Amino acid sequence: MSKFTKEMVDDYADKLLIGLTPEENKMVLDEFDVIDKHIDLINEIPNIEKVTPMSYCLDDFEFELREDVALDSVPIEDLLSNCDETEDREVVVPKVVG
Repeated sequence: MSKFTKEMVDDYADKLLIGLTPEENKMVLDEFDVIDKHIDLINEIPNIEKVTPMSYCLDDFEFELREDVALDSVPIEDLLSNCDETEDREVVVPKVVG
């Protein structure tokens, strides 16, 4: 017997604000059944409850940060020279809201 029902899938779809056709609902139920069977297989492993859960698969991952080097930037006047309209050191753009 399936642990998931058509009504459950419809309820979850409504909560997620997605509509499912009957075909999509059946596809989701079939996928849930496959997932459920895999979970049942995992639960049949002897002494699985004694295994310590892994908190993060890359706990021993080491990385090296690059040195923070300040580089010269383009002068603001050169950047503003490419704009159609400026005011002081700001670009003037058309008003689009209200």
